[in-house]
Amino acid sequence: MSTEHRPGPADPLREPAARPTRRALLRAGLGVAALGGLSAHPAFGLSGALERLSASADPLAPRRPHFRPRAQRVIFLFMHGGPSQVDTFDYKPLLERDHGKPLPFAKPRVQFAETGDLMKSPWKFRQHGQSGAWVSELFPEVARQVDRICFLKGVHGTNEAHGGALLALHTGSDTFVRPSMGSWILYGLGSQNPDLPGYVTLCPTLGHGGVNNWSSAFLPGSYQGTPIGHAGVPAAEARIEHLAELPGRAGLERLELELLEDLNRRHLEARPGDAALEARLRSYELAFRMQREAPAVLDIGRESAATRRLYGLDDPLTENFGRQCLMARRLSESGVRFVQCTHSYKWDQHGDLERDHLKNAREVDRPIAALLEDLARRGLLEETLVLWGGEFGRTPTSQGNGRDHNPEGFTLWMAGGGVKPGFSYGATDDYGYYAVEDKLHVHDLHATLLALLGLDHERLTYRYAGRDFRLTDVSGHVAEAIFA
Repeated sequence: MSTEHRPGPADPLREPAARPTRRALLRAGLGVAALGGLSAHPAFGLSGALERLSASADPLAPRRPHFRPRAQRVIFLFMHGGPSQVDTFDYKPLLERDHGKPLPFAKPRVQFAETGDLMKSPWKFRQHGQSGAWVSELFPEVARQVDRICFLKGVHGTNEAHGGALLALHTGSDTFVRPSMGSWILYGLGSQNPDLPGYVTLCPTLGHGGVNNWSSAFLPGSYQGTPIGHAGVPAAEARIEHLAELPGRAGLERLELELLEDLNRRHLEARPGDAALEARLRSYELAFRMQREAPAVLDIGRESAATRRLYGLDDPLTENFGRQCLMARRLSESGVRFVQCTHSYKWDQHGDLERDHLKNAREVDRPIAALLEDLARRGLLEETLVLWGGEFGRTPTSQGNGRDHNPEGFTLWMAGGGVKPGFSYGATDDYGYYAVEDKLHVHDLHATLLALLGLDHERLTYRYAGRDFRLTDVSGHVAEAIFA
């Protein structure tokens, strides 16, 4: 890794001989847990010397950002399949007027499948809040939150297939296996809680790239996302595997872990620079610490009945995603740097748009609004960036009674975390097909996301295979116009 690009100290795995052991640090009274209890923002509370020492002991120790951050953590609400922008948040009166007519300009040269004429939205749009944002009747609860939301209406990508588009959104590349954005953020900033994973993905999809969407790829394994459950099981059954300790075995498990630690450290000393072994050792240590803290964090039964109702846990339709959103708030509140909730795989309506988009929206609308409201009540929204969206949008032209994939122009939105509330940035054409104003490519989205967290996307690099890689590859500009 090139140290001149590193947001804080040099990568500890590059100079293993200079790295003090955990045991030595503990003897000195500088264990990772003790360091983690200091400033969550080392740029403003931790001395440079102490920061370097902590980072060399633990790659997940808090790191200094490049500049003062607006947000401290991220919650990503991923709508797998591609919600239709022209049926949700991108109101197009001409689409309604010209329903059934041909698109008056050329369609993209590369399309996922053929489409027909223009098709109006089955849902009415109304303006909401002081900002006057247009929202369809699909999202009545989110509509009440529009004055907290910054809509990004000129987003575009380059891949019309789910697999490539998912990888691009999550990793910045639609072809090669690259580290996910959650891994890059954890690599750049470290974790805020040494007893929990810094990056958690709730009920992630197993298709369209699967684990590659939360992988650390060539970054050290410490920055890998930790899945809790997967899309094939209800959120109520989502667990971190092998977390629960067996009755009466806590002391024995500690001794077993210490033995493994000693053996692995001896092995590591004989093979300096073994990143895989180092990551494995870290995972053992984290697993033991998680046994103390994670069960309490994941136990939403500790929440009040009013809070559980707020998230829709009293309704079978909203209970599943509501549980994810509530767990995301609890994890974020406990110091997890990046949390992803996935509504999978639901939004791919090539047919039956009216039936299925309605069901999908009803499943997530109330929980999403609850998350924004709850974060705001707790004083957390200001420093928590909430990102909502899918891998692409849908065409304004028909595909039977549905819509095809459309990476040419679609809508994402952000809330909290230093973005302008009640604001709209960018635009698509009069029918909602192409991004035409203040266009935001996926690389631009990632650059902006990192900037909100205090990271310069051009300086956040990792040397691999002879060159410096970054989340934004060789592109990306920051949309500073959305900053509050």
